[in-house]
Amino acid sequence: MARAFLIVMDSVGCGGAPDAAEFGDAGANTLGHIAAECAAGRAEEGRSGPLRLPNLDVLGLGAAIRLASGAEAPGLEAVPLGHWGAATEVSRGKDTPSGHWELAGVPVPWDWTYFPDAVPAFPEDLVAEVCRLAGVSGILGNCHASGTEIIDRLGAEHLRTGWPICYTSADSVFQIAAHEEVFGLERLVALCRDLAPRLHAMKVGRAIARPFLGEPGSFKRTGNRRDFAIAPPAPTLLDWVQGAGRVTHAVGKIGDIFSHRGISHLHKGKDDIALFDHLDRLGAEAEEGSLTFANFVEFDTNFGHRRDVAGYARQLEWFDARVGAFLARLRPGDLAVFTADHGNDPTFRGTEHTRERVPVVCHGVGSGSFGLRGFVDVGASVAAHLGVAAEGPGRSFL
Repeated sequence: MARAFLIVMDSVGCGGAPDAAEFGDAGANTLGHIAAECAAGRAEEGRSGPLRLPNLDVLGLGAAIRLASGAEAPGLEAVPLGHWGAATEVSRGKDTPSGHWELAGVPVPWDWTYFPDAVPAFPEDLVAEVCRLAGVSGILGNCHASGTEIIDRLGAEHLRTGWPICYTSADSVFQIAAHEEVFGLERLVALCRDLAPRLHAMKVGRAIARPFLGEPGSFKRTGNRRDFAIAPPAPTLLDWVQGAGRVTHAVGKIGDIFSHRGISHLHKGKDDIALFDHLDRLGAEAEEGSLTFANFVEFDTNFGHRRDVAGYARQLEWFDARVGAFLARLRPGDLAVFTADHGNDPTFRGTEHTRERVPVVCHGVGSGSFGLRGFVDVGASVAAHLGVAAEGPGRSFL
């Protein structure tokens, strides 16, 4: 019985979104601009030369960039041997839940709540609830911020006062950073868990626990992040597959993104290296007829938001090298789909996600282009490959 592996390269967009200007993102192209910077010799830290992604490119990655945006991607010029195309999102967001839910067949039917880019960013009654739940008399932050910047700036005051650091971004999120040892990891996770229902009622997408360790001048976030996401509004690909009596595996953030619905087994790791180790193991061991749904977040968190072009390129090249060994583990009849949930162009202004189309390249189902499709068609196609009935508006491209 066929297996399927749906692999999301978090933020690895390819430009061309027809509504990008409505989000302030006209011209953004994560992959296209990284390739151009590499070819121009402007991404030489820890690597050198044109962007080299031979395994993904031969599946159709470079062709998908050209299809999505019309942009050339120097170094990504292989003749595609995989089944490939690009996908356009309809949900009114450029965030993690919107992208993943829609890839899994369920567009977001509401408008998310976003906090204003002002100080203070949060309403007084919400701040009061955080204080009540945490047992403190105040919070730090109360603003839009980068997660690494704000712990550098406010970490020492957090250690002195015991107040949690609360911040947001251009996404629909409420993030709380706290020291794992001084504030307590379990206390931080409980705070976010208990606050999440109130945020979800406001249509705020996620409460995120952002633990860190260290001393002033050397704070570092740990791998114990927890996301408490609002539940998808309808059954997703994970529910369809599990409801058909099949096994589902969630690698990385997938469990958090889908509120742990439709998931048989959860596989977490401290970084993308550990997550790819899980994917390799599942490539060899996952049950017949199963779905493995994986997210690799470090493109986004470590390099996109930090606008680190060379780092993003290094991560892409590391990932591509592991793709070759992973594909060699698959069995005849298996499907592997590599895609993304949004963009985060490291050459673009600001530090936030960018509205882009995403590449969709497939191994194991022949060759040829399926053109421009919707995010929802990815979920419908995976379901079709597994012989599982799909719900929702998606149409299979297989």
